[in-house]
Formats: sequence, C-alpha cells, structure tokens
Amino acid sequence: MSKKKISIKDIAKLTNTSITTVSFVLNGKGRISADIRKKILDVALENGYEPNRMAVGLRTGESKVIGLIVETISGPFFGTMAKVIEYEAEKAGYGVVYCSTDNNIQKGKNVIKMLSNQLVDGYIITPIKGLEKEIQKLISNEKPVVFIDSYFPDIDIPHVLVDNYNSVYQAIQFLADSGYKNIGFVTPDLDLVQLQERLKGYQAAIKANGLTEDPEMVFNLSYNSERTAAVEAVKEFLTRKTNMDAVFFSTNYLGIIGLQSINELKLNIPSDLGVMSFDDHELFELYPPGITSVKQPTYEIAKSAIDLLMSSLNDRSFDVSSIKLQIPAEIIKRGSTSDPN
Repeated sequence: MSKKKISIKDIAKLTNTSITTVSFVLNGKGRISADIRKKILDVALENGYEPNRMAVGLRTGESKVIGLIVETISGPFFGTMAKVIEYEAEKAGYGVVYCSTDNNIQKGKNVIKMLSNQLVDGYIITPIKGLEKEIQKLISNEKPVVFIDSYFPDIDIPHVLVDNYNSVYQAIQFLADSGYKNIGFVTPDLDLVQLQERLKGYQAAIKANGLTEDPEMVFNLSYNSERTAAVEAVKEFLTRKTNMDAVFFSTNYLGIIGLQSINELKLNIPSDLGVMSFDDHELFELYPPGITSVKQPTYEIAKSAIDLLMSSLNDRSFDVSSIKLQIPAEIIKRGSTSDPN
C-alpha cells in the first residue's frame, strides 16, 4: 500500500503549530522563530512533504513548471533535446511537462489548453500551422514562449532551429561535387516552414550547379502513410526515375523508409544510388556502408531555447522577441556517397 502524502495540516499537528505558521515557513514568509522554523522544516523533510504545484501556482502566480510541446517526444531528435531542456530547467528550479502534437492541429490545441489549465509558467513549442490563435493567447496572457525547430514567419516570437536552407544547399552541393547529376528529393507532404526551407535549399543548389531542374525529381510522401504503403511509394518513385543517381531524404524517418525501399529493390549503395539524409540517426552509422547525413546541432538548439525561456522568466521586462537563431549543421560523410572528384 502506498504511503499517504503528508499535508500542511498534518505537519501542523505533528509540530503543534497552526496551519498558517506551517504555510508561512514552507513558503519562506512571515516572521517565525528559528526554532519553530527548524522544527517544521525537519518534519516536512522527514515525511517527504511535496507541495501541490497547482495550489502553489494559484497562490503565487508561478507553478515552476514549463511546457515542452514538440512533434513527437519519442524520436531521437526531440528526445535528445528534451534531456538538455530538462537538465537546464531543473538547475533553475523548474520541472518540465512533455507533450507531443504528432503534427495534429486538434491535438496541439488540446495540449496547449491542458497546460494552460495547469498554470504552466512558460513554453517551448514546435509550432504547426493552425495553432497561431492559441499561441497568441499565451502571449496575451504574458506567458513566455520560445519556438524550437520551426517558427511562424508572421509572428514575432523568438525561435531557435537549424539553418535548414543553407544546410540542405551545402548537402546538395556536396553531392554535386561528388559527381552526381540527377539528384532526387523525398520529403513529407507537411506545410511546415522548416521543410519548405529544405526544399528551397535543394532547388537553389540544383540550379546553381547547372543540373536539370525536374519537378518530378521531388517526391512528396504522405505523412500519414502506413509504413508498408510508404515503402512501396518510395520504391515506385525510385524505379520511375531511372536516371536518378542519388537521392536526398529531408528527414531521418524518411531516410530509414528509403533504406528499406532500396533494400527491397536490391539496389547497391552507392554504386547504383548515392544516399544522403537530413538529420543524423544511429542507424545511419550502423547500416552498411554507412549513410551520409546532415547532423543537426541538437545540443546547441536545445540549450539556446531553454536559455531564452529562462531569461524571459527571470526578467519579464527582458524582450527576447527579436532573437531568431538559425544554427549551421554539419555534414557527416559515410560510405553511401562517392568520394568527390
């Protein structure tokens, strides 16, 4: 049987003091003698007293909790960032509530409403179109918000993410320098600014290198596709474009689907097809012959985002709305691409 949580009322009985006195001591208020203060704190510590965050929030206006709302907390990219954010938040005395939207607008609205009801102090959010009104309401209620991994171009909120455009531009430049002439591009059919910038980086690099600008070399895969259907769709794309000599996947989950498709087509990497993916993954290091990738600066993104949020929470007069950080990525070369000429 689990032990019942001790309350302020229980502590008052155990110390033969009033509920008001215990409340003052636990909240660092009032002029209480050192002996009584020590007695109350010792009993609270011995019995594992934990304050109700919501009750504290109602009384003080602060819950000491921040909300982290991302696409999916289970993925390696967001999972790694969550660890950094949690570590830095705990150092500052804050807890973190994690939530995923799965790029679903209604789920995102529900999550924001739920966290608002819990009096969360501030938010780090990966925004998706359709949540503008809810996020603007948070700002109107004077709740600090920092965007991570994406942003709304028309809303003045600080954001931190990888430099998507230039990172993909450099990746396609690397493929062109390696001798590839017909480079395919596979991306989800999501209306997200970071994916749009990756596509623009691809298109600009293709044009700058004098390569054929063929719209059919870009394949938009349905985000909601089941795994088997997604593999079949990528296989059909690869076999349809018979002149393709390299393919770039704009996310690592697409890169993994792509590897399964290539394997089922019995294509050899890199002699039949060069392969490169945005966002490195541990599988890319293990999968023979190793998959060349664009590695995001995960730690730097997460650390910058939590630092911005903490700056806002510590000093509400400090305006960080104009801070827009786009951090360069790194190309990790492995055996899936030929050596540059």
